[in-house]
Amino acid sequence: MTFDEQLNKYISILGCSAKELADASGLSASVLSRYRTGARSPEKDTEQFERLVHGISVLAKKREHPELTEETVRTALTHSLEGQAFPYEQFQKNLDTLLSALPVNIVDLARSLNFDSSYISRIRNGQRKPSDPLLFSEGVARFITNHTEVKKRGTIATIIGCKEEELFTDSCCLEKIVSWLTAGQTAGKDILLPFLSKIDEFDLNDFIRSIHFDELKIPSLPFRIPASKNYYGTEEMKKGTLDFFKATVLSKSELPLIANDDTPMAEKAKGSDFMKKFIFAVALTLKKGLHIHFIHNINRPFDEMMMGLEGWIPMYMTGQISPYYLKGVHNKVFGHFLFSSGAAALSGECITDYPQNGKMYLTNNKTELAYYRQRAEDLLSKASPLMEIYRSETEHLFSVFVRKDIETPGNRRSILSSLPVATLSEDLLVRILAHNDIEEADKEKILRYASGQRSLYRELLSRDCITEEIPVIEKAEYTENPMLLSLSDLFYERDVVYTYEEYLEHMELTKAFSREYENYTVKQNSRYPFRNIQIRINEGNWVTISKSKAPAIHFVIYNPQLRTALENMVVPVFEDDIKASGNE
Repeated sequence: MTFDEQLNKYISILGCSAKELADASGLSASVLSRYRTGARSPEKDTEQFERLVHGISVLAKKREHPELTEETVRTALTHSLEGQAFPYEQFQKNLDTLLSALPVNIVDLARSLNFDSSYISRIRNGQRKPSDPLLFSEGVARFITNHTEVKKRGTIATIIGCKEEELFTDSCCLEKIVSWLTAGQTAGKDILLPFLSKIDEFDLNDFIRSIHFDELKIPSLPFRIPASKNYYGTEEMKKGTLDFFKATVLSKSELPLIANDDTPMAEKAKGSDFMKKFIFAVALTLKKGLHIHFIHNINRPFDEMMMGLEGWIPMYMTGQISPYYLKGVHNKVFGHFLFSSGAAALSGECITDYPQNGKMYLTNNKTELAYYRQRAEDLLSKASPLMEIYRSETEHLFSVFVRKDIETPGNRRSILSSLPVATLSEDLLVRILAHNDIEEADKEKILRYASGQRSLYRELLSRDCITEEIPVIEKAEYTENPMLLSLSDLFYERDVVYTYEEYLEHMELTKAFSREYENYTVKQNSRYPFRNIQIRINEGNWVTISKSKAPAIHFVIYNPQLRTALENMVVPVFEDDIKASGNE
């Protein structure tokens, strides 16, 4: 039995909700959710592991299960972790095949991994096992990716059994090699779930309060810098970045900010003090009312890219940042930095492996400002949208996208935190709106929306297939986390709550809908990890992530790398779940 199966067995035995166990253990709901879905597991003998053991035993004592002592729980969970064995034999064979077929310099590989070359040889012939095989696999894959030109990756594709074009970007190449070396032990969901969980759990209002955004005052005194100034080395470059924002925020210019940074992220992430100041500086820029066009560097390992995007989510939620990326593979030697506003320009450079020896140049000289602005605009013209972000202020633009989505053929898959409005009868909807005390004007608006959704689904199902995963919620858990009516497409800013009986009635209507329409498949999942986001996929075209909890916001993702990862994401479904209600 795997760790997540053992954990869910305990929850079933105790008859407790996830929230009750999270409270008893002192763990966050998101951490426990990832444990339950199998996205993550704690390390043995760590503080989180012991908290979980203690929480289960405390609830067991309260609910009169004397057999579940701390010792028995600890032993069972430890065995479940040890049972999640890594496929060392397959890994060893795959590693040897890859290193034999490719012109890999073993001495250079060993040096990059900080191992002796003889140790690599012993791993290849099965005499040794790396202590962290996933980290070792990633190191090997990174070395091979960095030392194999794109046009020469055909051999890799043949060995690992994929199409050559799937290896065109470094991050995809790295992920494909790691997955093949480890026999699929590194699932995309491990990387995607933290990103999606951050969107699901993030509360913009709480964030605004935490940084006192509404209380921020834009100083009136101008920030004076020389006509030009140079910054050398990591620490000075951090100061240069903050000086750029000071000059921008304290100026009278309303010109949007254009930013591009493909310098090494790790160096920037070091030092929480700088990151706090950086976030505060961006918040001030947004408070001033400036829009930011940010060109992200996605030509990096997928997990690193997702970590970077995860950090920007609070700012994305404001609707004042437009993210972009540059298509194709760019040079790996030089790192570039260019920030341009109406008041200042900051240009930087470094050799990728030596960011500590880099330099930045800050200027407010009018001639140079014009030069760097034109350069930034030229760069932006070559960038593609990483995603489009819609809030209530751009509701009309979102309506245009919805119509475009309807008119674009493609197989569709949705991963929902609420039941689809299209399967909801008008009679049930009227009853739900009645006990939520919805005003008459809003009631009519919601009823029109629901009618439109029914028509939309019928139109789509006449030509496309739709598969939707919906959450199954037990009554005990439902009391703590009731389902909300999905109204994010309306940008409706008030929660409309189902009773449990209404939820069950809507569930039956959804099953009946799946029996009525051959192209509509519904799957139930009792371990769905999200509560506030809906994920809709139009395969090969785009993925929409909609935040249903106010304020409503929609992310429409176009980038092929991120889109494909979301398309292939498998939300865990357990054996006791009903796989397809239409086949009951």
